[in-house]
Amino acid sequence: MSSVEAPAIRKTALNAIHRQMGAKMVEFNGWDMPVEYPASIGCGIVNEHMAVRTGVGIFDVSHMGDIRVAGPQALAAVQHISMNDASKLAIGQAQYSALLYPQGTFVDDVIVHRLGEDEYLLVINAGTREKDFNWVRENTRQFDCEVQNLSDDFTQIAIQGPRAVDLLEKLTTADLSKVKFYWVTHGRFCGLPNILIGRTGYTAEDGFEIYVPADEETSARVWNEILAAGKEFGVLPCGLGARNTLRLEGKLPLYGHEISDTINVWEAGLDRFCKMEKPDFIGREALDKAKAAGVRRTLVGLEMVGRGIARDGYKVQDESGREIGYVTSGSPAPFLKKNIALAYVPVEHSGIGSKLNVEIRGHGVGAVVVPTPFYKRPKKP
Repeated sequence: MSSVEAPAIRKTALNAIHRQMGAKMVEFNGWDMPVEYPASIGCGIVNEHMAVRTGVGIFDVSHMGDIRVAGPQALAAVQHISMNDASKLAIGQAQYSALLYPQGTFVDDVIVHRLGEDEYLLVINAGTREKDFNWVRENTRQFDCEVQNLSDDFTQIAIQGPRAVDLLEKLTTADLSKVKFYWVTHGRFCGLPNILIGRTGYTAEDGFEIYVPADEETSARVWNEILAAGKEFGVLPCGLGARNTLRLEGKLPLYGHEISDTINVWEAGLDRFCKMEKPDFIGREALDKAKAAGVRRTLVGLEMVGRGIARDGYKVQDESGREIGYVTSGSPAPFLKKNIALAYVPVEHSGIGSKLNVEIRGHGVGAVVVPTPFYKRPKKP
């Protein structure tokens, strides 16, 4: 046996609740998390997915990380380590961004929230929590600011779907009509004062993410009160399975799949979030060179036209059967009722309508490049 012990599997404050509800639990990036809830309570991945698309679903996303950057030079620090332009944020506003290595590839993607005049909150991915915090701390040492890891301070619950706002209005004193998408506010929630409420999420739907104290008693009470308040809207608890299919329909990237330390911003198609015109930031020089050299591969959406499901890591072939790329994420799309995937392929094979194959069990199965995102939420009338 190895003398090095395997790291302990971590649990959120809601772990006992998930188990009481009969959720199927899996290890995910070192965390014990629900992948789906039982059919006996109307759940399962497809039902959970559809609840979010048509009504409302709630997710335990407490495994996500939170880094606070605050102090006189907090903005300069955030600008230095992230690719979007945080100087454009008003207090109470958030933006999608990324932390980059000097070579222009991804440390992680993040949501940057501006909470105060000199205070920012970076929400990071679960599997990269420690790495991200250490990276942020090391790369902001030259700035007059404090960097705190608040990841274990909060139970983070995502309330997602077209009825999310109706559910939240029953539980908070905050005026949600004034909170636009990618804005945040503070207010009383489930009787708790000064709770951070962000109109953000990872499902391609309208929705909110709330941050409550991470003790088990408070977390369980809030979770149960949300479920009770959402009964009239058909609320369902949702696990990682539905979270993955929802984000795939919306072409929302996942670290280790669509973005990684070997993929750069241009390849990932995240140009619109990378503000090359702002003051220098880590990775900018490499991105300038990469753009000048030209992009050789790019992320595309695939719809299967043959019988088969393109799964993560499957090989992508041209029509002659030559391997040209790979699937980053793939699954059935419950709302669209199609088998879809994201894949990296050479630019010359990325045009809409391009015919490709995905190797499934040793056979090339037909696929076609289609516009992305696969799903866009309907605009309100």
